[in-house]
Amino acid sequence: MVEQWCRAVPKRSAEAVRRELMNSGLLDRRLRPTKDGENILFPVTDENCADFRADFESTKVQEELPRHELIGGIAIMQDNDRAEARRLLASRPVIHTVLHSESAVEGEFRTREFSVLAGKETTATQYTEYGLSFTIDLAVAYFSARLANERRRIVRQMAEGERVLDMFAGVGPFAIALAEKAEVVYAGDINPGAVHLMIKNIQTNRKRNVIPILADACHLPGVLLDSSFDRIVMNLPMTSTAFIEAAIRLSREGGHIHFYTLQSETGEMLPMLRKYTKGRISEKVVRSYSPAQHHAVYDIEVKKGEFTV
Repeated sequence: MVEQWCRAVPKRSAEAVRRELMNSGLLDRRLRPTKDGENILFPVTDENCADFRADFESTKVQEELPRHELIGGIAIMQDNDRAEARRLLASRPVIHTVLHSESAVEGEFRTREFSVLAGKETTATQYTEYGLSFTIDLAVAYFSARLANERRRIVRQMAEGERVLDMFAGVGPFAIALAEKAEVVYAGDINPGAVHLMIKNIQTNRKRNVIPILADACHLPGVLLDSSFDRIVMNLPMTSTAFIEAAIRLSREGGHIHFYTLQSETGEMLPMLRKYTKGRISEKVVRSYSPAQHHAVYDIEVKKGEFTV
C-alpha cells in the first residue's frame, strides 16, 4: 500500500471527476482508485486539490507513453512521430486528436501552428477544469491546462466581491474561474478569435459578471477603465514587463497583481518590480519552461507611495 493525497467524490460524480483529473494531469495513475463508503477516492499528485491522505494499491506498470501535453481530447506531442502518435491515440479513449507544434507561441495574437499526427483533423476541443467547461481552439488562441492549479490558488486568495481585471484573458480560463468570488471581472485580449471563444465560454459557464473587452492592454488605463481594481492578472509571460506600468495605473492602493513571467534566475524581476511598489512581493515557480528558463509568478501588493505613472 502507498499513502497519497486524494479527492473524495460521490459515486454518481466519479467518472466526470476522473476525466477532469486526468485532463488536468492531476490523477496519480501509478495508484488504483478505491471505494470508501459512498465515495470513490482518487489519488492526486497535488495536495492543493486534495481532501486528505489515504492508502492506495499500486497499479501494474504501464508502457511508457511519448511525452505530451493533454488539453481536453487533444494531445500535443513534443516529437513529430506519427507511429508514436497512433500509439498515444489508442492509449486513452478521451484522446481524439494528436498534434505536433510546428512553431513557438508567436505574433501579436500569441498563436502556434500545428500539424495533425493522428486522429481527427482539428485543433478544437472541449476542456473541463474544476467544474468549468471551455471550448478551445489551439490554432486560434493560446491555452495551457498547466495553469489550472494557479487559477484555483488565486481564487482561494480572493475576498468576496472583488473587482478583477484579466489583462490578457485569452479564451477566459482565469476570468471565468475568478468570477466565482468577484463582483465583476473585466477580461481583455487583443486577439478577436480569443475574445469570440471567451464570449462562448462565458455563456457556457453562465458567468454574468464577466465583461469581455477586445483591446490592446496598453489602452486600458485612462481610456477604457479606471484605477479601481482589487486584483489584476497579467498572464503574458514573454512580454509582461511592457505592461506593468499600465497594471499599476489600473490597481487601487493596496490591490494585488499576479505577474507571470519567464526568467532564468530566481528573483530576476524583483529589481524592476520594486520601482513600482513598496508593498509585499512574493515569488513562486509555476513550472519548468525550458532547460534555461522557468515560468514564475510574482504576487505583488500595490503600495505606490510617492511613485506616479
